[in-house]
Amino acid sequence: MLLPYYQDVFVEAGCDEAGRGCLAGPVFAAAVILPRDFSHNILTDSKQLKAEERDELRVFIENNALAWAVAEVDHEEIDRINILNASFLAMHKALDSLSIRPEHVLVDGNRFKKYCELPHTCVVKGDGKYFSIAAASILAKTYRDEFMQRIAGLHPEYEWHSNKGYPTIKHRNAVLKHGFSPYHRKTFRVTDPQLDLFQPSNADVELV
Repeated sequence: MLLPYYQDVFVEAGCDEAGRGCLAGPVFAAAVILPRDFSHNILTDSKQLKAEERDELRVFIENNALAWAVAEVDHEEIDRINILNASFLAMHKALDSLSIRPEHVLVDGNRFKKYCELPHTCVVKGDGKYFSIAAASILAKTYRDEFMQRIAGLHPEYEWHSNKGYPTIKHRNAVLKHGFSPYHRKTFRVTDPQLDLFQPSNADVELV
């Protein structure tokens, strides 16, 4: 794991999202500004860690970051503006909420909508390369999982307590059997649950 690109020169915020590929629930995003000398032995892409490790890292990040913020965009807004735009909006909302204004934004992925004229750098699989993005991925993932856990009891047939809204075969079968819940993204297609062909119908619509 390397340190962020320019943290020795600029105040840099790492950004990442969680829940982009889900059938249900909001998309969450986080922005994190770390100290220049920040280091951690196991901090990496949240998907590579156990839930217990993510929970421990969340506390560590919140206690040791110079600034951090988490934001969400709900399923209705996702349906209205599409998931790509909603992911960018969630990141912008998180950046808006930082107690320190960054001078550079480091973003996981290959696309980003410019934020307040600040320079930004997109890094594919950046959550496995840079501490600030990894920290943002931990916060976005844990806060979203916590939200899905809270609403899982309202609609137990979808098993959100375990799949957190992601399109597992059981989840897609439940949608085909019971229909959409009030938390489902209506513009997302549920394909043959025996085929791994889930695709958001609007996931790659460009910003205008």
